[in-house]
Amino acid sequence: MGRKDQILEYIRVNSEVSGRELCDHLALSRQALHQHMKVLISEGMVLKSGGTKGVRYRLPDWKGTTKLLTFHKRVTVQGAAEDRIWDDAVAWLGLRKALSKTVFDVLHYAFTEMVNNVIDHSQSLQMDVRMVLASGRVSFSVRDWGIGVFSSIQHYSGLESEADALTELLKGKTTTQPARHAGEGIFFTSRATDYFRLGSHRLALVRMGMEGDVYAEHQRKHSGSLVEVYVDRFRQRRLESVFSAYAPERHDYVFGKTSVAVRLFKDSFVSRSEARRLLAGLDRFREIELDFEGVSSMGQGFADEVFRVFQNAHPQIHIHALRLAPALEAMVAHVKAEASSGEGSQS
Repeated sequence: MGRKDQILEYIRVNSEVSGRELCDHLALSRQALHQHMKVLISEGMVLKSGGTKGVRYRLPDWKGTTKLLTFHKRVTVQGAAEDRIWDDAVAWLGLRKALSKTVFDVLHYAFTEMVNNVIDHSQSLQMDVRMVLASGRVSFSVRDWGIGVFSSIQHYSGLESEADALTELLKGKTTTQPARHAGEGIFFTSRATDYFRLGSHRLALVRMGMEGDVYAEHQRKHSGSLVEVYVDRFRQRRLESVFSAYAPERHDYVFGKTSVAVRLFKDSFVSRSEARRLLAGLDRFREIELDFEGVSSMGQGFADEVFRVFQNAHPQIHIHALRLAPALEAMVAHVKAEASSGEGSQS
């Protein structure tokens, strides 16, 4: 019995399990399990629920759809239109009847945004589009053989590496064609869907929904870009709720709020230059959430640059520091106290 069969059998016997339970039972590393689960989820064999530390896995209820339905099309990029490709997939899979309006709207937005990115940015001659309808989820992938999303952003923005480009994407409003695009598509798609993976060359960005885990991973090098997405068919969260979380009424429904997972840059910050790198481009927002989960240390120079220098230069921007370790919380409080007293560090 192979590893995937062992995973499926263990879930079948126990109904619903955690990743830790699977790792312990099968003596697998977290990384090895992740690779197996990614394939099983994409094939519709396993459903994932919960986020971050509360992830649970279960088998689909096969009382509904009894087989996978697949739409697959190789498209010439020049002259292609994302709405026509979407209409073909909808008709082939019968999505209007198969999906609730909530799921249909999320899928429509995500699919057309990702296909349009290939058309406008990839410089690829062709793209490969696939959508799979299963009992528990609907998934799609879009593959191109162009310049690569991270490479494109790196060179356009003058960044040092593709890894820097990956982290810029997470901030939102990052685009190589500002006259035509607001740079919102990947930001919102990665939060509106239940699983999002964007891979190019040796890097991939993975996000598990709006409240789920987000991380970067290395992969075997390949040309172009590949985006893989799935949406749970039983989800309740509407697309509008995702937009309103980052384009709320208090910001006149404009994309004015962003959330940055700081640990994707590194887990220890010391210098002012590191702070400036983290804050690059964030002056385009009115509200910034900096999530410090997983960050172990912070120097006073870094903290002062973020919470005093940047804040004083942009008093209209609200900065929220989330999930700070106690030592980091004390450092931020110290810097803010100095800022309010009019002193401030000059180190």
